Amino acid sequence: MSIKIKVDNTIAMELIDYHHAETLYQLVMVNRLHLREWLPWVDQMRSVDDFRKYISSSKQRYANHSEMGYVIMQDHEMIGRLGLYNIDLVNKSASIGYWLTKEWMGKGIITRCCKAVIDEGFSHLQLNRIEIRAATANFKSQAIPERLGFKKEGIIRQGEFVNNEFVDLYVYSMLKEEWQKPA
Repeated sequence: MSIKIKVDNTIAMELIDYHHAETLYQLVMVNRLHLREWLPWVDQMRSVDDFRKYISSSKQRYANHSEMGYVIMQDHEMIGRLGLYNIDLVNKSASIGYWLTKEWMGKGIITRCCKAVIDEGFSHLQLNRIEIRAATANFKSQAIPERLGFKKEGIIRQGEFVNNEFVDLYVYSMLKEEWQKPA
């Protein structure tokens, strides 16, 4: 499992660590309204210490081989997060989650980062299946798996509690054999 993944000439992903806590806090503070629309955890993150606690638990999940959480860096500026979560090495599956600051959206960054982490998951972790879940009303998030050729499998009804209401989630999946087929 890689500590750093080079995505392209300007984008890289670094495994999340304690020195990222302050910047993550600042990014969430500035982007709180933008992020909280679809992310259930945003309202609980109220201090740098909240991020340190989150990073501690993320590092533990990494040590247990159940998560690879990255910060997304544009040159030397942190602009978001992406991770391979719920890694199940027995069933060879995992999920991808992501967010980006508002100013960096619409530039293909998450799509490129997803490609890199999917390659990592299928080659180094020997996963067979990777999922992406997106709220049925979150069209920007749905565009990522659709652009990458994921299959829309169905809906998890009321699958996530966001802003005091349950939202339905689309489930998208990619299998290793599909990813490796020539385009």
